[in-house]
Amino acid sequence: MIALVGYMFTVLLLSQRYLAPLLLFLGLVAVLTGSDTGPLTATYASVAGAMLPCSVWLTMALVGLEDRTHRSVVVVSAGGPLRVLLATVGTAAVWCLLLTAAGLVLPLLSGTRAPGLADLALGTAAQLTCAFTGTAVGLVCSRLVFRRQGHALVLALVLLLAVLLGKGVSPVNILLTHLQDAPDPADALAPTGALLAAAAGLLAAAVAVTQAITRRRA
Repeated sequence: MIALVGYMFTVLLLSQRYLAPLLLFLGLVAVLTGSDTGPLTATYASVAGAMLPCSVWLTMALVGLEDRTHRSVVVVSAGGPLRVLLATVGTAAVWCLLLTAAGLVLPLLSGTRAPGLADLALGTAAQLTCAFTGTAVGLVCSRLVFRRQGHALVLALVLLLAVLLGKGVSPVNILLTHLQDAPDPADALAPTGALLAAAAGLLAAAVAVTQAITRRRA
């Protein structure tokens, strides 16, 4: 599995399809936090919100790297479509972890705020919550599920709006609402951890749905 993740990571790196979501993330972080002098809790909430569309885009780009013939070869070599799907999720997670590290550091460069351990833990959990949710959306809107990418793009936009704006609909909306009003990062760690677990559950469900559709089409 590690070798398969390394292969997909390298293919995405060489394809340069990571550049667009990476630049989007960096641009959103710069715009949302560049002049922010408020508490880091709210700042990291903005960074987490930027992670959501970027993780969707990154996942869809990762799934669409190979044509059907090449993917079939990879599936046979890897030992089954589930292993390839899990490696895809793992590769997306590695890229999102790299973005998370950048999201923790970049807001600190434009100010004099000194983060505490609770701030960094909260920022990490918040970004991973959005990353897991975005990866789930990216999977169900990927080429594995939709043959016509126009339909997939429309659905991705609809789901993004739903998870961002629908009150209580997704862990992301609950998270961002909670962090904007949370005065103490230490107090927000426990509910954020619960939302991270819920986002991981959404991702697991998306993997199951995508795998079921992939097997039916095989």
